Amino acid sequence: MLAENLILLRNMKGMSQEQIAEVIGISRQSYAKWEQGETVPDIEKCDRLAKFYDITIDALLHQENTVGNTRLAPAPPGKHLWGTVTIGSKGQIVIPKAARDIFNLNSGDRLIVLGDEAEGIALVKAEEFEEKMRETLRLSQQAAGVE
Repeated sequence: MLAENLILLRNMKGMSQEQIAEVIGISRQSYAKWEQGETVPDIEKCDRLAKFYDITIDALLHQENTVGNTRLAPAPPGKHLWGTVTIGSKGQIVIPKAARDIFNLNSGDRLIVLGDEAEGIALVKAEEFEEKMRETLRLSQQAAGVE
């Protein structure tokens, strides 16, 4: 898992093994051995790698996300990938339990469905969305001197 994550993360940065090794303070050969799974970095080097890639050490070592057959790099803290869901015949989806737990979503909660044709769909708790809209309206009225 570590070796694959190192390869994915480095490629996402568009950097060579030599460039990453320089950032971490090791030889290219040492870094290459990590990517080949021949050796593993010590905790200090794991910490440097995690900070450089803006992920946690746990994600660097253990995260193994896939969508279909495509392996994904570990996500930064606060970002999640729960896999795929299937849309039912009436458009319903089941939000994964881990997502419901993290975002405190419960049966009966109202969600706003937002969409951007280029970016996709997002779900936001209705109460939070409405509060942000009220705050935006208040600020725009202040700026216009209305209040």
